[in-house]
Amino acid sequence: MRAPEDIIIRPFITEKSNEEVAAGKYTFVVDVNATKTEIRQAAEKLFQVKVLAVNTAKYKGKKKRMGVHIGNRPNWKKAVIKIDLDPKPEKYLAKGGKEVVSSRKYKTSIEEYGVTQ
Repeated sequence: MRAPEDIIIRPFITEKSNEEVAAGKYTFVVDVNATKTEIRQAAEKLFQVKVLAVNTAKYKGKKKRMGVHIGNRPNWKKAVIKIDLDPKPEKYLAKGGKEVVSSRKYKTSIEEYGVTQ
């Protein structure tokens, strides 16, 4: 099991990602081999938010040259994480049909993202 800090590398801040923050969508550069489930668990653990959806996109590194030397930039992966802006307590049925309510406290935004609303 990898640490959440190894899965979510850094925020990916552009004009479009700044506009999506109001809708609860945060964009991050993540580990190339990370799955959507790992990204969801890492985001919930790092930022104490309720993740509703994770969308990912892989990008191939561009070819670059320095004089006569040719090389590639590294491949990278982007993840758009949609969080719950109005988290409600979770209800589920326990043994014997008794309804249990968990009152976990979730945040409604990610302050560490570096964007002010």
